[in-house]
Parts: sequence; structure tokens; C-alpha cells
Amino acid sequence: MKVEELQKTAIDAAIKAGKEILKVYHSNDFDINIKSDNSPLTRADKIAHEIISEILTITGLPVLSEEGKNIPYETRKNWNQFWLVDPLDGTKEFINRNGEFTVNIALIKENEPAFGVIYVPVTKDLYFGGENMGSYKIINIDETVPFTDISTLVQMSFQLPFFIDETCFTVVASKSHLNQETIDYIDNLKSTHNNIEFVSKGSSLKLCMVAEGTANIYPRFGPTMEWDIAAGHAIAFFSGCSVTGQDEKTPLSYNKKELLNPGFIVKR
Repeated sequence: MKVEELQKTAIDAAIKAGKEILKVYHSNDFDINIKSDNSPLTRADKIAHEIISEILTITGLPVLSEEGKNIPYETRKNWNQFWLVDPLDGTKEFINRNGEFTVNIALIKENEPAFGVIYVPVTKDLYFGGENMGSYKIINIDETVPFTDISTLVQMSFQLPFFIDETCFTVVASKSHLNQETIDYIDNLKSTHNNIEFVSKGSSLKLCMVAEGTANIYPRFGPTMEWDIAAGHAIAFFSGCSVTGQDEKTPLSYNKKELLNPGFIVKR
């Protein structure tokens, strides 16, 4: 399958999963379970995982998902290309009904993100980006209108970044996981920036904000998993941002034996 077809399939899967997530979101039947790490799992997570996995099957590439993460490293270590998926990123935000949750799908090639798509079901905003194409955002996409190819979507989109405020340095961080190390880092930024603003945001929308230019930096020193950030990594990186470890030098790698990310900084 050609690269453009892979990209189109991923976007199609994200939008279709988002539509089904919204049906659960507007119902009173979340069917919440608590996973072994004390994080919540809802009926929407499971439905989105099933839809995305089924659609991506036609690409012939393996899928590593938060809801299907028990694939042995001995099996996946030889994968040259695969899909890395978070069917519902921001489950706590979903349960709290604040709208700040997303569908994340990334194409990983040789341990690096080659393409990413993030769909925001409540606002119907679509972010996507990849190598040799840049990154884009469509505001309130009409999901009832089928698209034939990626070039059509690009024509409908804003290229990222589309907004950069030179008068203010904006830091975006996690709404649910703001630890002391991150607080100290943000306080230190205040010594080098006269006008600094802090924004709290849920899910992968933090990476999207840096990609689009509405935030300058996203520091994350608490635990995250590879599927939490891979799609956003692609979108931010191909919009011109750096995505590194805390040293602001070491690139992030994917399909590690341990799927836990190190602390990282996304910076424009």
C-alpha cells in the first residue's frame, strides 16, 4: 500500500472511531472499569479499539494499541513499520465530560513517527502530519463528506503553525498529571521569559497546541506510554517543533522493549 493510502486509511479510522466514541459520550452508559494501573477504561475505549484495528487490518501492517498492548517484544522487535494507536486518549477527560479527549493513530517507521493523525470528536478538529508533507489542521471537519485522497484534505486545511504570539511565552502542561518536577521547570522558565502564561490541557491536545503555535513548550516529566504521544510527536515534529528527552537533545524512540516514555519536552 502506498504512503498516501496508509495516511488516508489512518485518518478514516480516526474519524470513524471518533463518531462511535461520541455516541457513548452522549449516553449514560460508560461501563467504567479500572485497569491494573488504576486508570479507567470505558466502553468507548473498547469500541474505538475494535473499529480502528479492523480498518487498519487492510494495510497489512501490525497494530500496537493501548487496548492490545500485550504483544511480546520478541514478536514486535522486528517490525519495520507498524501502527501505534491510542483509541481514546484522555479517558479521564471523557468521563468528566470536558471534551478534551482524542483519537491518536501514528505510523511508526524504523522506530520513529512517520505520520500521525489526531481527531478531536467533540470539536471535530482534525490534525495530521508526516514526512515530506508537513502538518495540518482542519477545524470542524464535515465527517459526512468522504474524501478521496490526502491532497484534498490538505487543500481544506491550515498548515501548522498558523499562530505564533511573539509577545507571550505559553507553557502547556497536563491537566491531570502536573508533578513537582514539572512545576519547578515551569518556575525556572519564568526567570528567562518576562511574559509567561500557563495553560492546562488534557490528552494529546497539548502537543497539538505546540504544533499549531498556540503554545511554545510542553514539558512532561511524569510517566506516559508510547501510544500517548506518538501521533502528536509526528504532528509537532513535522510542523517544525523539537521533540526530545529532558536534555533537549536526545530524540524519542518507539517500539522499545519497555513501552514507557522517558520525560520529554516538545518545543517550538
